[in-house]
Amino acid sequence: MTFALLNTIHSPADLRRLSMPELRTLATELREFVLASVGRTGGHLSSNLGTVELTIALHYVFNTPFDRIVWDVGHQTYPHKILTGRKDRMDTLRQLGGLSGFPRRDESEYDTFGTAHSSTSISAAIGMAHAARLKGENRRAVAVIGDGALTGGMAFEAMNHGGATGGAGAADVLVILNDNDMSISPPVGALNKHLARLMSGNFYSKAREGAKSVLKGTPLYEFAKRFEEHTKGMVVPGTIFEELGFTYVGPIDGHDLGSLIPTLENLRERTGPQFLHVVTKKGYGYKLAEADPVQYHAASGKFDPAEGFKKPSTPPKLSFTQVFGQWLCDMAAADERLVGITPAMREGSGLVEFEKRFPKRYHDVGIAEQHAVTFAAGLACEGLKPVLAIYSTFLQRGYDQLIHDVAIQNLPVVLALDRAGIVGADGATHCGAFDIAYLRCIPNVSVLTPADEDECRKSLTTAFRQNHPVAVRYPRGAGVGRLPEAGLSELSWGRGEVRRESTLAAGQGRRIALLAFGTVLYPALAAADKLDATVANMRFAKPLDAALIAELARSHDALVTIEEGCIAGGAGSAVGEALHAAGLATPLLQLGLPDAFIEHGDPAKLLALNGLDATGIEQAVRKRFGSPLVLVRPAVND
Repeated sequence: MTFALLNTIHSPADLRRLSMPELRTLATELREFVLASVGRTGGHLSSNLGTVELTIALHYVFNTPFDRIVWDVGHQTYPHKILTGRKDRMDTLRQLGGLSGFPRRDESEYDTFGTAHSSTSISAAIGMAHAARLKGENRRAVAVIGDGALTGGMAFEAMNHGGATGGAGAADVLVILNDNDMSISPPVGALNKHLARLMSGNFYSKAREGAKSVLKGTPLYEFAKRFEEHTKGMVVPGTIFEELGFTYVGPIDGHDLGSLIPTLENLRERTGPQFLHVVTKKGYGYKLAEADPVQYHAASGKFDPAEGFKKPSTPPKLSFTQVFGQWLCDMAAADERLVGITPAMREGSGLVEFEKRFPKRYHDVGIAEQHAVTFAAGLACEGLKPVLAIYSTFLQRGYDQLIHDVAIQNLPVVLALDRAGIVGADGATHCGAFDIAYLRCIPNVSVLTPADEDECRKSLTTAFRQNHPVAVRYPRGAGVGRLPEAGLSELSWGRGEVRRESTLAAGQGRRIALLAFGTVLYPALAAADKLDATVANMRFAKPLDAALIAELARSHDALVTIEEGCIAGGAGSAVGEALHAAGLATPLLQLGLPDAFIEHGDPAKLLALNGLDATGIEQAVRKRFGSPLVLVRPAVND
């Protein structure tokens, strides 16, 4: 396809000059461009194919960027990026220095709010709407949220506030529900399309408000209100949104520009909280994605759209997620108390097989991390052994529940933290940089940092057999290829191990000990070969192996901690605290992620940029301690 019309669109102002037939042509070209672009770079696919017409309609009707559009999660914004002047940079998508896979305020003025985590859009849009009112600006605020994100409690908290009439008054905001698997309503048809246009128009609005003013204060008012709600409820599923103070319109076909545009034009002129229900189809226009939208949710790399996703010619390494999934099934078979929980990440967290084998012990709670944590606490109170599979960055959303509901009560909940450390293409919003720091400060909570696949399985078993909260953190993707041993063996609780001993004798140079937490053990071992350093695989960020730390501190001239997590408050900080508590003044160098958000890009490149590959570790040690250099050691307080 030549993309003749799309190539003339450099901003939304250009598409507003198009006729309806031209807009339909643009939709076809835009969808083909998205498909071809993702085929070259990888990235989210099904969701973007499903939002083409909605994106065109929004930029056609609203005066963007003056009017604000907030995209929930934001993984469906590739059409938005293309239409807002970033088409020629799409080949850099999710690459180091390139376009983000999500909206970012520092990337474009059209990205009015940065998103990537779920269920935030309505709160942000309501805030923008009230700001416009206070500043006297006649701008519109629109939140676009999927039916999955609407399961997040924050979305309903926002609507509960947005529809309130007291105080500052209800917000002039439009919430668009992008219902992309018809989980809320039956398929749309001619009647629903007609009702949507009717209910969004001036006649219905004026008649509705006029009837309110006439009947208010009379016995007929409440009857009329309930009659309207129940009558609408017979043909539309909007009663709950009406009860929250929103005027409900829909559902309408999200792929029909002839219906979308006039409905949005009507709603643009309305004041107060409005709710438009749009039904779209994931993967729309690409048969392979329509047939399997879950598989085609995202492309991990390049692919030929004509052929679709193909299995690699050589089997990929076993991923940490797969290690967890296999362990979960094996442990569930061995212990009927185990219950598996995921907040809407069945595939991503490796629970597909577990759901098939143990459906009664599987719970997908939706995008509801707070509920997931407290739900696990309730199970644990009754003698069950819940395992919550959750991304490191998403556990942040359930932090108060972790403290208040799990840790204070010292309940045996296992937190399987996937995507710990650098995640690569998804960038700062998904980077698991903070979990060691935010977990180790909580009383009763332990944190394990396995170095490879075998240790990951043993760490999970170890955690499961404790009687208090334990987190096991592991990264995205594969490890070094150390296949897990069969069985359900454990690690020695709170004990690390020395994996390499320095051969330097006294007077030959500084004896350095590298203390590695997690998968950075292997680049640490490679660096140690160049440095002739001792290497300890610490395994536990909490409880620390204080005895091992003290032994290494007394027998070495300096210690270096290495972790794929934030330095501030992380495992290295814990080692420093342990040294201080023991009265040891051994010099300490802490390596990890800096006090900055980690951008998107190739994980290996990001590790190297942050000095966590073998070369970076070696260079940091030489820069700090020299090589070789005889050290006059400080006195040790025994």
